[in-house]
Amino acid sequence: MKRCHELAKMALGSTYPNPLVGSIIVHDNVIIGEGWHKQAGGAHAEVNAINQVINKNLLKKSTLYVNLEPCSHFGKTPPCSDLIISSKIPRVVIGSNDPNPKVAGNGIKKLKAAGCEVVTHVLQKESDFLNRRFFTFHKKKRPYVILKWAQTKDSLIAPLSDKNKKTEIFWISNSISKQQAHQWRSEEAAILVGVQTVVNDNPKLTTREWAGKNPLRLIIDPSARTPVDSSVHSDSEPTIFFTNHKTGTFLKNKKYIKIEPFSIEKILQNCYENEIQSIIVEGGLITLQKFIDAKLWDEARIFSSNKELIKGVKAPKINKAAFNIEKNDTDTVSIYFN
Repeated sequence: MKRCHELAKMALGSTYPNPLVGSIIVHDNVIIGEGWHKQAGGAHAEVNAINQVINKNLLKKSTLYVNLEPCSHFGKTPPCSDLIISSKIPRVVIGSNDPNPKVAGNGIKKLKAAGCEVVTHVLQKESDFLNRRFFTFHKKKRPYVILKWAQTKDSLIAPLSDKNKKTEIFWISNSISKQQAHQWRSEEAAILVGVQTVVNDNPKLTTREWAGKNPLRLIIDPSARTPVDSSVHSDSEPTIFFTNHKTGTFLKNKKYIKIEPFSIEKILQNCYENEIQSIIVEGGLITLQKFIDAKLWDEARIFSSNKELIKGVKAPKINKAAFNIEKNDTDTVSIYFN
C-alpha cells in the first residue's frame, strides 16, 4: 500500500477533479505490474497496473492493491471494478473507500458479488490523507483550502504601503522558499488572492520557478477594480474575477462571476459547483484573515525568514500547534492543519 501511495503522488496536481490513485499487482510476493492515474480522462491506476503485467495468466493468482476503492461507474473511462472482475483477479486490497456518491462502496459491492476477496481500510489514515483534497471536496462540498504566506522575524508580511510612491516588492523569503512556493502552486487546482494584492504587487501567480502547470487564478474583486494593465487581467492565463455587480466573459480566458451575497462561503460554493477541488490562498492580510475567521481553511503553510521590517503589516495568526517544521536554509517552513 505504501508503494501505491508513492505511485499516486507522482501525479499530484495533474488529476483534478479526480483523486490520486496508485495500484500494484503482486504474485508470490513479487510486483508484476504497477501504475497510477496520471491525468483526468486518462486510464485509471488499476488499468495501467493490469496492462503492465506481461503474463496475463498470472492475474488469476494475484492480489491487486489500490489506495482508493475501484470505481464502479462509467465516466470518461469504463469502471475499473469491471476490468478487475474480467481479469479474474481473486483478491483486492483497498486503502480508502471512495467518498464520491457515484462510487461510495459500490465498487467494493460489485467486486464481492463477483466472488473477489476484498480487504479494506489498509493504511486508511495515510490513504485518506493522501487524498485529503478529494475527500474534503466530496464530504464538505467545497474545495480544500491551503493558506500560504511569508513573514519576517518580527511577524510582518509586508512593509507599510505609500499610495503616492511606487516601491519595489520586498521579498521576505529566500530563493529556495520561493521555488517551493511555485511547486505548491503547481500542485493545486487554483490560486486565490484579493484585488488589493493585485493592485499593490501586480503578481503573475504562475509557476515560473517550477516545471509544472499554472493553477487557475481566482481574484476576489467585488468592485471590479483590477487594473486593466495588470498581469492577471492582460495576459493569456485563465482567470476568474469574483465580483458583486457583473458577470460574463470579457476577454479570452477571463471571466467575471457575480457572487450574491458576496462572501467567502459563496465563493467556495461556486468553486465547488465548477469542480475546483483545491485552492492555495496567497492573498494579503485581509483575504487570509477572512478565511481564518470563517474557519474555512484546511492547511496553512508559513515561511518565516530571519529578515526584520520593524514597521509593516502584521501577519495573520493561526491558533494551532505546528504539525511540522522544516528549514529552507535561512527560512523556516511551518505546516498547520485545521
